[in-house]
Amino acid sequence: MYQVTFSEQSLRELNKLDKLTQLELIEPISNLHAAELAHPREPLGRFKRGKLTYYRLRAGDYRFYFEVQGDTLHTHYILHKNSLEDFLLRNKLPVSEQQLVEQHSKFWKYLESLTK
Repeated sequence: MYQVTFSEQSLRELNKLDKLTQLELIEPISNLHAAELAHPREPLGRFKRGKLTYYRLRAGDYRFYFEVQGDTLHTHYILHKNSLEDFLLRNKLPVSEQQLVEQHSKFWKYLESLTK
């Protein structure tokens, strides 16, 4: 089992939700095991950005974007699925999330703007 930490953006997103919904969302990421991370299958995905390996976990209507840091899963972003879809439509980017994060820097600029 891993410890899960959250960026400021992730905490802000979680704090918008009621406690029961927060617990339901956090459960899938808090129960991840090393074997699942080694061989991700839906709803878990893995991709690289530069030299870093990121993971995407679908949990209900939200997506967790995180990386493994030793015994910790550090969640960089939590995004509602509709906000990502809206972003895709507005920018006419490919629908595949994996293609999106691997090939389009606009997606990362959008995510980084959420932390400001």
